[in-house]
Amino acid sequence: MRSLLRVCIACLLASSLPAAAAESAVSLAALRSHLDFLASDALEGRDTGTRGYEIAALYAAAQFRQSGLAPGNGESYFQQVPLTESKLDSSSLEIVSGGMPTALVWKEDYVLSARAGHPQVEIETPVVFAGFGIDAPESGRADYAGVDVTGKIVLVLTGAPADFPSEQRAHYASSRQKRIEAARRGAVGLVTLRTRDDERRSPWERSVLNADRPSMTWRHPDGTPVDDSPGLRVTAGLSHAGAGKLLVGATATLEELLDLGEAGGRGSRELGVTLRAAVRSTLRELESPNVVALLTGAEPARRDEIVVFTAHLDHVGVGAEVDGDAIYNGYYDNAMGSAVVLEVARALARSPRPARSVAFVLVTGEERGLLGSDFFAQHPSFAGARVVADLNVDMPLFLHPVADLVAFGAEHTTLGELARAAAEANGFVLTPDPEPEESIFVRSDQYSFVRQGIPAIYLCPGHGSRVAGENGGAAVESFRREHYHRPSDEGALPTDWDGVVRFAAVHVELTRAAANADEPPRWLAGSFFGELFGGADAP
Repeated sequence: MRSLLRVCIACLLASSLPAAAAESAVSLAALRSHLDFLASDALEGRDTGTRGYEIAALYAAAQFRQSGLAPGNGESYFQQVPLTESKLDSSSLEIVSGGMPTALVWKEDYVLSARAGHPQVEIETPVVFAGFGIDAPESGRADYAGVDVTGKIVLVLTGAPADFPSEQRAHYASSRQKRIEAARRGAVGLVTLRTRDDERRSPWERSVLNADRPSMTWRHPDGTPVDDSPGLRVTAGLSHAGAGKLLVGATATLEELLDLGEAGGRGSRELGVTLRAAVRSTLRELESPNVVALLTGAEPARRDEIVVFTAHLDHVGVGAEVDGDAIYNGYYDNAMGSAVVLEVARALARSPRPARSVAFVLVTGEERGLLGSDFFAQHPSFAGARVVADLNVDMPLFLHPVADLVAFGAEHTTLGELARAAAEANGFVLTPDPEPEESIFVRSDQYSFVRQGIPAIYLCPGHGSRVAGENGGAAVESFRREHYHRPSDEGALPTDWDGVVRFAAVHVELTRAAANADEPPRWLAGSFFGELFGGADAP
């Protein structure tokens, strides 16, 4: 009862703020109110498909309606995303040597994801090492050269070579791309081994804390689960301890493979070991909504060109207890981004309408693999209209007095210069990616649009501080180590509210500029992503 009362009070408070704050382009009070509600314990972490997420979606739709925005899916603010959940019932990984199996231990040696297309699996096959598992002709990289992985399990290192450009590195380091490449080569399984750098940034014990959570994918109208690598029957990750057990008697030791990772990852080879894998999982169908609102463009000739502004509304829900707390509130990830979208929507709705239409989309299932944005990018809810750009906000960390912003994707499209102007007009400077090893560009919802050839950009705070001599990067590193995907990502964390307000103002100006530009945003000549995904305006 007390939780429900808090929900009602928060809704009432939040719904009363926009009218009172109309005199200000961006309202701090409204931003804080959205955050207090969305990151409250009452919503139980907003996991996809749960009651807590449904309440968050209802709240967001009510805020869009009050701001005067039209429903973005016909007469509804909700675009239901059909999902298939795969719950792992049992699994085993065994090393087979001389006919005798050696079992690996769940969570200690390995974790394994249930795959919707393969709910029951039994395989026994040799393991082949394939470096980082990358095929990048433009960089002279061919990790599968000289090895045959057909019908076998591939062992690859996480990440990508350090000398790859930041966003190109992010593409090739993504688990999706590693799966796609392994499947394309005929592998039936993919096992990853964390590099020393990845282990330092996110120790195995913490990263597998909630490995028991079911996996999800969205499904086609015929009920078929979407699968980017249907040939793979098993996908797993090994700890260093598990890999050490696997490599006893192999053609390479654990330390040799980790050394290869630091030296560039070359050295693909047959390992001379065999893995036996067995998986049993249960499938369940469900739905979860994207929340979509529309600000119709003022110019009839351009209103069917739509600029989309996205953030993910979901988080990871209720999970393993940490210090007595099991609710993963997701204050920064991504109640903060959702609050920014709601406030930018309110500000733009009270301004002169831009030439193009603007859609505000709070998506579901980001934490499950960019599901809601992938569904929306492939099935926009606007009949007869065309999405021309995506602007995205995800986990903007205002843990210190932020002085700079990083614009992921800026060098690939004409959105980059618009972002620079909007940032500088609001007291920020743009700086390069300070953490290319995090592969951030492919880990949030703008990448779903990039993969459909749509220009996109993603702004987040950098490491620069307005306080002389302060290292903002230390605060970011501390958050990732202590609070990311943990119950402590909640409202008790420090927040640079002045920076948050100006960050929202940047997105008001950037969205308006993209919607009013003479030409729709386009890929720049030579863009890696424009050429890779064949955007409509790609050279």
